[in-house]
Amino acid sequence: MTTSDPAPAPARSAATSASPVASPVSAGDLRWLVVGAGGMLAHDLLDLLRARSADVVAAGRADLDVTDPDAVAAAVRDVDVVVNCAAWTAVDDAETHEAEAFTVNATGAGLLARAAAAAGARLVQVSTDYVFDGRATAPYPEDAALAPVSAYGRTKAAGEWAVRAEAADHLIVRTAWLYGEHGGCFPKTMARLAAERDELSVVDDQVGQPTWTRDLADLIVRLVEAQAPAGTYHGTSSGRTSWFGFTRAIVASAGTDVRLEPTTSAAFVRPAPRPAFSVLGHDALRAVGVAPIGEWDERWRVAAPTVLAGEVA
Repeated sequence: MTTSDPAPAPARSAATSASPVASPVSAGDLRWLVVGAGGMLAHDLLDLLRARSADVVAAGRADLDVTDPDAVAAAVRDVDVVVNCAAWTAVDDAETHEAEAFTVNATGAGLLARAAAAAGARLVQVSTDYVFDGRATAPYPEDAALAPVSAYGRTKAAGEWAVRAEAADHLIVRTAWLYGEHGGCFPKTMARLAAERDELSVVDDQVGQPTWTRDLADLIVRLVEAQAPAGTYHGTSSGRTSWFGFTRAIVASAGTDVRLEPTTSAAFVRPAPRPAFSVLGHDALRAVGVAPIGEWDERWRVAAPTVLAGEVA
């Protein structure tokens, strides 16, 4: 396996109509390890688990080196569920640091999966829409062929392959267009710029599903509590919009008076290519009786007061 050519592996749907679903469990009855605890998603997941009185261990970058096999084995020992939120997410930097991104996104994921399997723990691996090429015109099903076009996407695809190879009891949860309270994100940036400028040009030819980290954290817990069959699921909001459409919703929530102009990706060339179409399907969730996240615009209206707090005077 190399950083530029990860070993191929089929993307498997999490469930079929014949998939067995075990009796539900309570998050509070399980011992959790959340890796990558300093990130935006992990913050919300930890808050949710603590609110449910779960026994949870938070492991940030300073607490656990996911590339150290001995440290990973020790951390995973005596837990029931491992959620891997650790990732190299600097998409553009990965183009020139693919080996480093691979070490975290693929090697680290594989070591966590191997340790979880040895400890009898379930592994939840957070993945991304970047494992696809973004050329589809209909929502990507969970078993669509992987075809990453960026270094970040290749390393995350390799991470999925490693998890499937090392841990039979895994949940791969792909997400996209994440935003949240605990970290920098698109809504915060656009709300700030809208308050500073009279006009903003925003890309209108990239389509996806803005997803609140709190909703994704809730979905992860619901999947575990439902004892969903091992496999791949999509953790994105329902519906779709463009970055331009999302910005209109952000500006409306922020109450700022700025003129918005749609533009194309060609006007904002970046080192890493962005998927033009990042809409993911949710059939696997429905097949196991787990409700997908609601419509993106409805969820944004709920999230906006918390996410934008302090961003706009």
